[in-house]
Amino acid sequence: MTETMISYKEALQAVLEQAYYYGEERVLLKDACGRILAENIYADRDFPPFNRATKDGIAIRYEAFQGGRKDFEIESVVPAGEPLTALRESDHCVEIMTGAVVPMDTDTVVMYEEVEIEHQVATLRSTPVKGQNIHRRGSDLKKGDILITENSLITPAEIGILASVGCELVRVRKLPKVAIISTGNELVEVGETPLPHQIRKSNAHTLYAALKNECITPLLLHVYDDIDMIRQKLQYAIEEMDVLLLSGGVSKGKYDFIPGIMKDLGVEKIFHRVLQQPGKPFWFGTRKESNTRVFSFPGNPVSTFVNYHLYFKSWLKRSMGVRTEDLWVVLEEAVEMKGDLTRFIQVKTYWDQGCLKARVVHGNGSGDLTGLARTDGFICLEPREEGYKPGTAVRFIPTRILN
Repeated sequence: MTETMISYKEALQAVLEQAYYYGEERVLLKDACGRILAENIYADRDFPPFNRATKDGIAIRYEAFQGGRKDFEIESVVPAGEPLTALRESDHCVEIMTGAVVPMDTDTVVMYEEVEIEHQVATLRSTPVKGQNIHRRGSDLKKGDILITENSLITPAEIGILASVGCELVRVRKLPKVAIISTGNELVEVGETPLPHQIRKSNAHTLYAALKNECITPLLLHVYDDIDMIRQKLQYAIEEMDVLLLSGGVSKGKYDFIPGIMKDLGVEKIFHRVLQQPGKPFWFGTRKESNTRVFSFPGNPVSTFVNYHLYFKSWLKRSMGVRTEDLWVVLEEAVEMKGDLTRFIQVKTYWDQGCLKARVVHGNGSGDLTGLARTDGFICLEPREEGYKPGTAVRFIPTRILN
């Protein structure tokens, strides 16, 4: 019986419908980078919290200058970190350092380069502007204003803001527990010398590295093409983990046991086989009893790589409450289209007069993992009779940070 394939769009929608909320947890500030914030962060005081000098120099009362004074006796020196002080005499000044609290009764800072100091008297060498070189209290944000919104990705920039409002512990979205399961008798460990009929494991390490970028440390498992061993390890993983990422064992070969074993273990198949290239044999299902999602990718390296980015990353973002927008690039060259498959083609991107363009990376099919090192991502080309002409804008799925 021939199995009906579904379109890429249908497959993606089916995967996204299985997004799951895993709750929240608090992590130390030093461990929060890369996580998804689970609450709004509010200013606990004005930003900045005081009138702050932005230059090293002298603080004066501008009215004194307006009254004709250019020579100011220095009363004191105010370094950063000192409490608020006051100017004792209106025609005097204080020396002030960058970051210090601007004293009461002063309203203008003149940097050292524009004054001459001799015998504790500062003489202006230029005409100041009232209020210059002062970062006014609350000019950035007021107490109670939202600094970072819920569901934001925490980057180093957010870490600094969180530190500034005293967030020692940060409430973030809890991540799923993920197992990576590779299959096949032909695979050996990275440190081994493969025989002519063997290859070293690569897909599992690619997925492991990709998950680490998402702050997930997965469980690594490997099963040989033995149906009892596969069943035993899969049963354990399904019971203990939230997500399974499998590589291999889902095509139509004699040793592709995964679909049948999943059925035996109570995992409901949502779909198997998608009208796409590469990655057509992709299998996806869920086990309701344990709330386990199973992404079973084809074993070819490029197929695994593209399906991880198309489906798992999209599912993870939806589960974490992250909103995403499509990215677009402009084709450098024409691409012919035949048949009814959505094609995902490796490209190298570059900027040309403010436009992000894509150049096709030509390889030897879904088994050629070496081309991924030259790839910035995949373009998504929906099937159509006329193909795609140079200059056409197409959807882009990045697989690395673009320069």
